Amino acid sequence: MIDLTNGKPMKVIFLYTIPLLLGNFFQQFYSFIDTLIVGKTISVNALASVGATGGLTALVIGFAQGITSGLAILTAQRYGAGDMKGVTKSFASGIIISLGITIVFTAIAVAIAYPLLIIMQTPKELIHDSFIFLEIIFAGIFSFVGFDFLGNTMRALGDTRVPLFFLIVSTILNIGLELVFILILHMGVAGAGLATIMAQTITFISLYIYIYFKFPYLILSRSDFKIDKKEIKQLLSISMPMGFQSSIIAIGAIILQFMLNTLGADAVAAYTVAGRIEQIATLPAMSFGISLVNYTAQNLGAKKYSRILLGVKHGIILSVGSSATIGILLVFFGKNISQLFMNGFQPKILNLVQTYFYFNGTMYFVLSILFIVRYTLQGLGNQKAPTVAGVAELIMRIFASVVLIKAFWFLGAAMANPLAWIGSTLVLISTWNLTMKQLKKKRTQLHERVEEISADD
Repeated sequence: MIDLTNGKPMKVIFLYTIPLLLGNFFQQFYSFIDTLIVGKTISVNALASVGATGGLTALVIGFAQGITSGLAILTAQRYGAGDMKGVTKSFASGIIISLGITIVFTAIAVAIAYPLLIIMQTPKELIHDSFIFLEIIFAGIFSFVGFDFLGNTMRALGDTRVPLFFLIVSTILNIGLELVFILILHMGVAGAGLATIMAQTITFISLYIYIYFKFPYLILSRSDFKIDKKEIKQLLSISMPMGFQSSIIAIGAIILQFMLNTLGADAVAAYTVAGRIEQIATLPAMSFGISLVNYTAQNLGAKKYSRILLGVKHGIILSVGSSATIGILLVFFGKNISQLFMNGFQPKILNLVQTYFYFNGTMYFVLSILFIVRYTLQGLGNQKAPTVAGVAELIMRIFASVVLIKAFWFLGAAMANPLAWIGSTLVLISTWNLTMKQLKKKRTQLHERVEEISADD
């Protein structure tokens, strides 16, 4: 485990982020592999069918996963303060909340999947496969929630290596199962969905067994599951805004997908391919941001305000540098990478993908700043401002969907993400500046108290 409250901030953040980055890479590799195998071994329409479900899966699973990320913040704060009983308590309460969320969301999502695809005007040639894939993924929500909750708990305690190992295992299982289900059993897109859920479930159970035997303060008894209303309320006050934030962003993606579906299967396929590549490309920015959640939470618990300020500065440098480099590479080589997803040369789709990266790749540096600002505020306990920023993202994506796509076709869709990133960042600027001033004030007050104690001695 890495103690985020000691050592040089840049080195600590970097070392903590590397396993986290690799872990996020393998987690996103699910979608990447699904898209690649489906596009190569079935058809472009099958690829578009999987892509057409992206907004809906992000809405439901993203909400649940956002909540599990929020549940780990209190754990990180207590761990930084050395409160191990508090860590055990928040872990048990987090399990109760995660279980409740899973039951409710699975029931609702499975019931409304097909009507939502109809409402979104999913092309007729795609809707059958889209529905099959979506139902399988929604039925397996428990595996995503369970694994993410346990993984986020481990990261809150400073351990990013164990979740990484299990993510690698999960990815290998996913690839193997998908090849069997699609190439040997000829299950089509259903095989892609089933492989993902089975791999995720196996690694979720395996990670829980590992935690049970390796972490004594996370071994729970029946008495630990006694519902503490105050504890539950505190955890929900932190985690629910993060879940809603993910949902707000996903709603924007669904509206965008709705308008994108009206452009035809080629446009859906192009946006799907570009989106899968972008998920990998933006991982460094997201990983540095997530690192700052636990870094700031632990140091807040330890009352090391100077360390938080320095760590944030170093996090911005690392994140912006990596994101700008990746963005430039995609502007020049994104079209070549996209060809990997297609069985045969598809010039129309490839040209659309290149248009997407012209607008998005050049703005990755803005996204990297947004991640640092948003996650740092969440780590410090501010959930309101990031939620408002999520609303700004929604508004910008609605504008792109309703106005820009109608006016500029696929070009308008390519503008949606950059506009959302800029709008969200602008909303957070004033809160960010105020928060930094408050941290500096606390740092000064802490130094003065230390000097007073030294003078008395």
